[in-house]
Amino acid sequence: MEFTSRQLRAFHLVAEHLSFTRAAQAFFLTPSGVSVLIRELEAQLGYRLFDRTTRSVQLTRHGNDLLDGTRQHLAELDEAMARVGRAARGKRQVMTLGTTPMVGANLLPQALREYRRLRPELRVRLFDADQDTVLREVQAGRLDAGVGVFESVPEVRRVLVFRFHLAVIRAGRQAAAAAAPVPWSALDGETMIALSATSPHQQLIDQRLAKARIRVDTLSVANLLDTQMALVEADEGIAIIPSFGLAACRGRQVVMSQLVEPVVRLGFHQITKRGRNLPEGADEFLAFLKAHLSTWAERAGV
Repeated sequence: MEFTSRQLRAFHLVAEHLSFTRAAQAFFLTPSGVSVLIRELEAQLGYRLFDRTTRSVQLTRHGNDLLDGTRQHLAELDEAMARVGRAARGKRQVMTLGTTPMVGANLLPQALREYRRLRPELRVRLFDADQDTVLREVQAGRLDAGVGVFESVPEVRRVLVFRFHLAVIRAGRQAAAAAAPVPWSALDGETMIALSATSPHQQLIDQRLAKARIRVDTLSVANLLDTQMALVEADEGIAIIPSFGLAACRGRQVVMSQLVEPVVRLGFHQITKRGRNLPEGADEFLAFLKAHLSTWAERAGV
């Protein structure tokens, strides 16, 4: 019986995520493309691998048997291909990626681990610093790429990865709880923990507050989102943060609410120096990271 490794990889990803949509994101395909691969494999085998409804995807008994029987073989194939690839290139490929400490500590580690399992031949070396430093390092060519909230500047290519929204956090008993949306007008008269005036986040916030004629009492100015969150947890005031900050709120006694009327979106971008040749595999990693963040945001509700 003949089947392709592409069909088998699609099968394993659907079995792992129990979702054709999330499997497609991890495989860099459309959900319909993954469905075609699964149907082809089922037709060749002569039995169904998944029980599918509009709400769920579950392995059949035969699907479970196939998963158990092919897991080791697929892992061995991945390792063999990676080993041959490293030998052909003579050395392991390394990509340098810059981001802020909050993103580096809370959003990227899981993505790096998952990608290393899929493509161990590419190592991603993380560099964490403030946004201005990451931007300068990319411009100077000392970093291959950066991810975060960056403004458009000459000589730097900026690609949108995801659009998050602004949210407000308050001290609360339930750690990292999600509360009902809050209109911007409700912030009038509140005590706020702000970021530095040079922060793109804070500049966007200040513009929105001024436009809506909302007055807040700025008690403290922090340089890091983590400091903001700690002060909010201590009930020193509220803070307005990007919704991806929810990852850093885990374990803190704070409550996050989306700000509405209006919803203010914040672009999360990938930046590279124009004309720079990236290491082999870097483009694939960046595509994987985009899909990973999209999946995380969907699950977290941000």
